[in-house]
Amino acid sequence: MEDLFGRFTVLSMEQATVLPYLTYRLAMDGMRVIRLENPQYPDPNRRVGDNVLNDEMMRSYFLAINAGKKCITLNLATPEGQELLYRLIKELPVDVFCTNVLPKNYKKLGIDYETLSQIKPDLIWVGVTGFGPESNEPAYDPILQARGGLMDLNGDPDGPPMVMGIPLPDMGTSEHTYGQIMKALLKRQLTGEGSRIDMVMLQSTVSWLTVPITMTNFNIIVTRHGNTHQFFAPVSVYKTKDSYIYIAIGNDRQWKDFVKIPGFEHLNKPEYQYNAGRIADKDNLNKQIEEVTKKYDTDELIRLLNEKTIPCSRINTMKEVIEDPLIKGWLLRTKDHITGMELVLAPPPYFTSFLEKNNYTLSFPPRLGEHNEEIYRGVLGIKEEEFNRLKEKGII
Repeated sequence: MEDLFGRFTVLSMEQATVLPYLTYRLAMDGMRVIRLENPQYPDPNRRVGDNVLNDEMMRSYFLAINAGKKCITLNLATPEGQELLYRLIKELPVDVFCTNVLPKNYKKLGIDYETLSQIKPDLIWVGVTGFGPESNEPAYDPILQARGGLMDLNGDPDGPPMVMGIPLPDMGTSEHTYGQIMKALLKRQLTGEGSRIDMVMLQSTVSWLTVPITMTNFNIIVTRHGNTHQFFAPVSVYKTKDSYIYIAIGNDRQWKDFVKIPGFEHLNKPEYQYNAGRIADKDNLNKQIEEVTKKYDTDELIRLLNEKTIPCSRINTMKEVIEDPLIKGWLLRTKDHITGMELVLAPPPYFTSFLEKNNYTLSFPPRLGEHNEEIYRGVLGIKEEEFNRLKEKGII
């Protein structure tokens, strides 16, 4: 399978999170992913976070989702730059071209689907926008969380709306785009035809709201409920002697077993026998449960709950997450060939044959223009004198 995906080349004019995470996923499959950045105005995320490598263009935030890629620079505001792009599309050759610049810049930069598909008719062209290809409204993840309703679902019932701890509109759109690219590759294999894919981040965001949107048919408003659940009880965070535990009881059988655990027997009441009764007295029920959980050490309570097959977990910090025996074996790694720095990366959603073959490692996130010589001189065959002239003019 790695040989199959290794045949594909992705050229991505990317910045921020939504496209870099998408192409990071494609790199995990073994595809050749080449970031395309403006030499004067590169991805702003390069300058975000701590300067862990003593390189202003390689700050810590950038390192999280850019391993496994190459990077070239190209100024598409110039005719020469656009001509080089067209050569890249043909001569690499490029299978998938991605961009998340504003649509008003497509034609100006010569990256619109109509232009690039004439150069390579079977090209898969991907444009990611916040609000659609007809809109030039800028969009960042929290703006989409606000407009798409996610913030209204996040936070305490009597508190303000809150952003989520991860950028779901960004990364959710990345996952949805990944699926569309796979469909387009299948279509091309079967028909020889390319595709235009327009991904709209707001649509992707709202697509996750399955229950909240359906409930509006019945005038049921789904909104913030903190650590509890609007439709199941008891589901919440509870204090223990030494920390916190999350318990999620999802059916009446689990409740029947729960009230057999020492300390909880007094909650075996007729009014709590079914979920509807527990939901009706949720706040009071949770207070009664916490009076008991505070008498237990977390590990002991987890042991008792596991014996009854009741879903539960301690609330792990990020350091504890990466030390989890299950998760530790899934983490990816990368090493900087210049400084020797080794990084641990979040695991893939599933292991690919490419990752297995490469011992779960990826190449280090690329420095700005790191692969200019490899691509322009090695692939396009540009002579040294011309290469230096292009650098001096700021075209690459």
